[in-house]
Amino acid sequence: MDLAAQLAESPEEAAPRLLGAFLVSEVGGKSVRARITEVEAYKGSDDPASHAYRGRTGRNGSMFERPGTLYVYRSYGIHWCANVAAGPEGVGWGILFRGGEIVDGLGVARTRRGRERDLANGPGKLTQALGVDHSHDGTFLFDRSSPIRLEPGLPPALMMATPRVGISRAIDRPWRFVSVTPAAGVGKRSDLPDLLSPGR
Repeated sequence: MDLAAQLAESPEEAAPRLLGAFLVSEVGGKSVRARITEVEAYKGSDDPASHAYRGRTGRNGSMFERPGTLYVYRSYGIHWCANVAAGPEGVGWGILFRGGEIVDGLGVARTRRGRERDLANGPGKLTQALGVDHSHDGTFLFDRSSPIRLEPGLPPALMMATPRVGISRAIDRPWRFVSVTPAAGVGKRSDLPDLLSPGR
């Protein structure tokens, strides 16, 4: 099943299948590619932690578009965060890109981030490294001419499912999915309670 078809499913099912895929940006004549290592699922009106919980607004409209549409918003008035719409059009489901690993365009990412390390290990860091901002809200990630694209990759051998972070409602849902790799900073296998294999 390809990425577009996977995103037509519910976000908690589609989200772990994005691990290992690539976010590619062509912004300002500069290219950066990041392997997705961390995501979170949000389920619209069924999820009090979702931006779409109370329905469609001018701000969150992209979440209600066809699966594969990018939703970009400002977090705490500081950082841009990027989500991709999932599920049937009109339901407001989405998946937050929480972190990645820069695999191409490392120099560009370092310049944008103003540092050598920790370039994309957080939602705001990831968008800054890729050059994503609100002008990209509504971009369709499967259009080859789009400046921001989602491309297939190899899934991690193992991943970890945990409760989502940085929210105050529906905190018990294990809808945060993280690749289990040395770069992710996770410990021994005995320390990981919810190891899964994200089949595609």
